[in-house]
Amino acid sequence: MIVEAKGLGFREINDMLRTPDKNITVKGCLGQRFICAGMSDVSVTLEGVPGNALGAYLNGAEITVKGNAQDAVGDTMNNGKIIIGGSVGDAAGYAMRGGCIFVKGDAGYRTGIHMKAYKEKIPLIVIGGSAGSFLGEYQAGGVIVVLGLGGEGKRIVGDFPCTGMHGGKMILRSNCKDVRFPGQVTARPAGAEDLKETEKYVSEFCRLFGFDTGFVMDSPFTVVTPDSKNPYKQLYTAN
Repeated sequence: MIVEAKGLGFREINDMLRTPDKNITVKGCLGQRFICAGMSDVSVTLEGVPGNALGAYLNGAEITVKGNAQDAVGDTMNNGKIIIGGSVGDAAGYAMRGGCIFVKGDAGYRTGIHMKAYKEKIPLIVIGGSAGSFLGEYQAGGVIVVLGLGGEGKRIVGDFPCTGMHGGKMILRSNCKDVRFPGQVTARPAGAEDLKETEKYVSEFCRLFGFDTGFVMDSPFTVVTPDSKNPYKQLYTAN
């Protein structure tokens, strides 16, 4: 099924996505917000540039964007998969608690803030390029991977990464000598088990976007986790 988005608001688009047809292409997106919000059993391909909060509260649907997306992609998503063939704006994965987001290009400020995990739900964000400042701010769970592809000479993350981080994990394809981390986290070179885990995420990224897994993995990686003495833990999680 093909939906022509030109001239339509997000409510009209979402109403058209709630059909028995589970494979839908939406053409001509131009800033419509909340596309696929809360959806579960559908696979949607978007052509154009969807607006803010694409896939907000997503509950199992798969979204593929053939280009860039704006702010708050996957806001509070619970399950499903979002694949961005370009770059994303600020606050991608805000408070996400399940599912995965794969971004071929760069991500703006505050990616993955307030991410959380519960039992078998471990959200994942993989960014192919670089990420802006405040990456993983107040991260409480889940995994954020930044690969820094195509950004030679550019820092893999902006300023103040991991501020207030009290759970989860961040994996950065860099030795991070030029990155300043806050005192309540531990940044260390990836070990054998870390690299084995990382390769799972990298392999899926490469499958989606046509990169070579061996090339991407042939690099130093840094793993960032909350310090075991971190003072935020008792404030945000049950002991």
